[in-house]
Amino acid sequence: MNLSFDFTGQSVIVTGGARGIGLELGRFFADSGADVFLIDYDGEEVTKAAAEVGARAIPGDVSSTEDIDRAVEQVIAETGRIDVVVNNAGILRDKVLWKLTDDDWESVLAIHAGGTFRLTRACVPHFRARGYGRVVNVTSYTGLHGNTGQANYATAKAGIIGFTKTAAKELARFGVTVNAISPNAETRMVASIPEDKKAELAAGIPLGRFGDASEMCAAVGFLASREAGYVTGVVLPVDGGISI
Repeated sequence: MNLSFDFTGQSVIVTGGARGIGLELGRFFADSGADVFLIDYDGEEVTKAAAEVGARAIPGDVSSTEDIDRAVEQVIAETGRIDVVVNNAGILRDKVLWKLTDDDWESVLAIHAGGTFRLTRACVPHFRARGYGRVVNVTSYTGLHGNTGQANYATAKAGIIGFTKTAAKELARFGVTVNAISPNAETRMVASIPEDKKAELAAGIPLGRFGDASEMCAAVGFLASREAGYVTGVVLPVDGGISI
């Protein structure tokens, strides 16, 4: 990366940090000088990931208020501050809607939309006390356009867009910006797609390929920076042009 960012002295929380985009964001912020905390339900994997990138691991379920409150308390206890929150955690439970169970529906919304809400809410008192904060949420093209077999996922991601814009309006007075990226990256979710179908999907991307997870970092870094203090309520596509 030719771009350089300086997050020295800042505390950054990244959810879904055990792999994929979350792991690469953890690496990016740690390399940029931040104290990084990776939250993930998979305690073993997030511990390995944190050791790999020079971050600290917090095993926890973002759909649990108790786990989120405990995580925020740990960050405050260890660093005394929270500057940046990246709400990236997510799961898939793909089925056509008439085959979706209540658990398929509720678990996806609880992790994506619920986790984004819970962590942001828990950090707001700390942001307000300092008059500063950056929240970056991870949404999806599917949240705007839908996708067969993903009614639950599309609903959750659309909800994150609405949450981003509402929180941006509510928190601006406290010096807090709230933005989102809409990525299109080669993650574990994409890797699970059959190769013929993945090639078909890639052909529909103007740049002709899925992005690497690391290619999401510059966009998130900008939105999380002090320099982006006049940018809020934005959903930035980082998707190779698929949303055109």
